[in-house]
Amino acid sequence: MSITIHSGIKTKILEAQGEASKDLKAPAEWLRGLEIHFERRGDGEIYFFDRIWIPSVGGVRKLIMDEAHTSRYSIHPGADKMYHDLRDLYWWPGMKRDIAEYVSRCLTCSKIKAEHQKPSGLLQQPEIPEWKWEKITMDLVTKLPRSSSGYDAIWVIVDILTKSAHLLPIREDFKTEKLARIYINKIVARHGV
Repeated sequence: MSITIHSGIKTKILEAQGEASKDLKAPAEWLRGLEIHFERRGDGEIYFFDRIWIPSVGGVRKLIMDEAHTSRYSIHPGADKMYHDLRDLYWWPGMKRDIAEYVSRCLTCSKIKAEHQKPSGLLQQPEIPEWKWEKITMDLVTKLPRSSSGYDAIWVIVDILTKSAHLLPIREDFKTEKLARIYINKIVARHGV
């Protein structure tokens, strides 16, 4: 994903950079021994290590975070993803911390976190069958290549108590009556269900 700077944001960044640097000889971010890494480019913007410097004035940081967090192309990413998306283009001191705080204040993000969701209900122990083949599960595996006998599906029948399974070859076009006869002949006759 990449974020494109629209002309409106670019203008606001230029205004904020101008406002931040007119009062001081150098902005506060530059006073940390990092001033040699700031450069003004031909477009008038100030860059820090090839990333656009975003000053604390003018509300541009919040505007950028709003755009990265709630635009239609990036809907509520987490703090880490949002930071990784923005760090390639922008820089300001404490950027990662600011992004984490911004995401933590988002009501939508806090609602979708697993620890804030209500459980669907109390966990209940499934009833354990007392006899073999009293409770079963069935599944169909279809769209298989046709065998020499004409079968193209497998009917899987599993006993819940013993976890033993029968894999019965069938055809997808078998009617319910035919499947009932197979069940009686293969399962009921063998296990006395």
